[in-house]
Amino acid sequence: MSAPVTEFPDAKIYLVDDDAGVREALGWLLRTRRLVSDGYDSAEAFLAEAAVARREPDAPCCVLLDVRMSGMSGLALFEQLRELPWQAAMPIIFLSGHADVATAVDAVKRGAFDFCEKPFSDNALVDRVEHALRRSAAELAQRATARGLQQRLDSLTERERDVMNLVVAGLPNKLVADQLQISVRTVEVHRSRVFDKMGVKSAVELANLLRGA
Repeated sequence: MSAPVTEFPDAKIYLVDDDAGVREALGWLLRTRRLVSDGYDSAEAFLAEAAVARREPDAPCCVLLDVRMSGMSGLALFEQLRELPWQAAMPIIFLSGHADVATAVDAVKRGAFDFCEKPFSDNALVDRVEHALRRSAAELAQRATARGLQQRLDSLTERERDVMNLVVAGLPNKLVADQLQISVRTVEVHRSRVFDKMGVKSAVELANLLRGA
């Protein structure tokens, strides 16, 4: 029987564990769900080699991170990754031994996505990975939307911004013209350009777009 088709064909799972056997087993497990992974034998290697540690990912991803490793610990790596502006798009699932459960729970309270205690259930772990990838995909989509909106706002002239702010505040064209000491016709021209650049057809749609930013 062939492996099920994944909903995340471009996703990447980063395995950070100093136990080669664990990395190999996890890699095989993920392949059964057609999920691609990269393995790193230390936190230092991940920071040095994984592109996602230096720039925002362009596809859904997550990190499976061992709590205890030689050299930099998983917890120390987590603290560094928390500082990345795109960390929310890179959910972190801790792999913890029984003695590390309290540490992993504390990390979840501080922003880690989840933890799985060793030995873990294969299906349960991959299910959590897929949940993390959905979170990553949603965050990446939200960030892309925010960037697109900012680009549209940046395309407005200073006068178009002035008009937009008053239109969004609910002022009719006549009052906008009075406030800015320009003609109603000029307001209409700027208003039309704002709508075109922002990709909306009404003041209500524009207000809703900005409210969701």
